[in-house]
Amino acid sequence: MEIIRISPNPSASHPTTPELSEMNLKEDPVQLFLDWYNEAKSYPSIIDANAMHLATTDQNGFPDGRVVLLREIVDRGFAFYTNSLSTKGRALDAHKKAAVTFFWDPLRRQIRIQGTVEQLPKEHTDSYFSKRPRLSQIGAWASKQSAELGSREELEERIRQYEEKFEGKEIPRPDYWNGYRIIPHRFEFWQERGNRLHDRFEYLPQGDGWMTRRLYP
Repeated sequence: MEIIRISPNPSASHPTTPELSEMNLKEDPVQLFLDWYNEAKSYPSIIDANAMHLATTDQNGFPDGRVVLLREIVDRGFAFYTNSLSTKGRALDAHKKAAVTFFWDPLRRQIRIQGTVEQLPKEHTDSYFSKRPRLSQIGAWASKQSAELGSREELEERIRQYEEKFEGKEIPRPDYWNGYRIIPHRFEFWQERGNRLHDRFEYLPQGDGWMTRRLYP
């Protein structure tokens, strides 16, 4: 058996972070998420604070993950947009459950969210698509997301074709380009502490609100 040891960077240093305790939790986990997100967004070395790892289940029952960008919180659902014919789009349509993870390394914080998935209304997605940069709109038409691509030149030719097709016109949203939102049924907030003795708190639904409990690190 070949073993390759993976060692942490010995020179890595992290800022002192506040402890996460019962005293600084919020009744509403979405509000606590927004507090942490706004802090991460203002941190100079965090480029995409809205980057989240999206985990789905593929047609063979295997977990599958990739990083996408959180775009909105819609009726308390965490929303993003994608091609429904892509690998993740097909997985979301077949298995309407997913999980996302946010990790902000400089702050040594992580948030995990599990929930059910539903498509956003077409009118909402149309409105969002209309505000995207024009080249991103073209890209939504040109890219057969997740399908095999023969060459970069093939993609660039498709972009050129759609630029010509829509020249001087508004670009409509492709039917296969949709918005999804994850409606949370579980949150977990993680704050690094020394000696791997981290702070972890879980939020679970209880009646019309949420219950919290501390977890072992």
